[in-house]
Amino acid sequence: MVRYSDAGVDTEREEVALARLLSYVRRSRAFRQTGMGAQKLDIGYFANVIDIGHGTGLAVSTDGVGTKILIAQLMNRYDTIGIDCVAMNVNDILCVGAEPLSMLDYIAVGIPNPDLLADIGKGLLKGAELARISIVGGEIAQLRDMLKGVRPNYEFDLVGTAIGAVHGGLIVGEDIREGDAIIGLRSSGIHSNGLSLARHILRLSQPHRDPEGILIEREFEELENDNKTMGEELLIPTRIYVPEVMDILASNLDVKALIHITSGGLLNLNRVQSAHGFVIEYMPEPHPVFSVLQRLGSVADEEMFRVFNMGIGFCVVVSDSDADAVMDIAARHGVDAYKLGYTVKDPAKRVIIKPKRLCGQANRFYHY
Repeated sequence: MVRYSDAGVDTEREEVALARLLSYVRRSRAFRQTGMGAQKLDIGYFANVIDIGHGTGLAVSTDGVGTKILIAQLMNRYDTIGIDCVAMNVNDILCVGAEPLSMLDYIAVGIPNPDLLADIGKGLLKGAELARISIVGGEIAQLRDMLKGVRPNYEFDLVGTAIGAVHGGLIVGEDIREGDAIIGLRSSGIHSNGLSLARHILRLSQPHRDPEGILIEREFEELENDNKTMGEELLIPTRIYVPEVMDILASNLDVKALIHITSGGLLNLNRVQSAHGFVIEYMPEPHPVFSVLQRLGSVADEEMFRVFNMGIGFCVVVSDSDADAVMDIAARHGVDAYKLGYTVKDPAKRVIIKPKRLCGQANRFYHY
């Protein structure tokens, strides 16, 4: 039975190391305690907001695309990875109720390969179009001695920093009440989390062949309807939720929280700033890619739901009376939306997934 740690991702050690880092970084809040530049949220939410005066907050978030870059190298295709970079940043910006405005990119390369950079640029442009933002600058660094990939002369890393505007109050879950509805928006697939585990599972499944070749050539019966190889399936860009979420926010609905479902899966729900838990009564069938990976790696349900989005890429918590309106707006944008469940009073902020008999708390799911 394969776990995330088997793929070299040690989340428990990361938590300890991050706490050490934050013990210093958090102290910087004292340098801008009031007025222009004052920090509105503690570190650890999807995005933070700083005061820029006149009732406006500047939302800021930064993220990369992780080892999905290795999938791009294996497929020798780089024109979609920029979409992932934009998506991972603007989707986080949405989670404080902000409108994404602009982004900067950071590209580290082994060598400045013109074809590689052109293709990355194509993806960044498409992502900016989908997110309705501008990309106003960035940085390219040549770090040949630091980077390692799976295709020579195509080693790179890609990170972005997005900004957005908040007019009025933040939306971070403080107004959640018992009985509010949890609406889940469909993901496009695996998005940009859990790729280390996916690659590890696929390597294990064919130990006597090219350990990475399976990603390019292997087709699975479960993926036939998509008519894609596993490599093509894993490279599908992360969905950008800006158009539908901005329309939801503009519709005068009682929006309580906005949650980007990334690493940690539905456990991201408990990041909201409210002493409430979340009961999931319905989960749509996940994309076939998840069942393939679970079968090949004999991965337990609690690990699948901790690592992957399992078909839900973004959640909106609203008053139950507004649930249908949220789903209608998503449908107008071509995004499937589902009423997953409801909120309950719970200081422990547990996430219960009834169809799988899973109870999640902090950063882990358990069977009950």
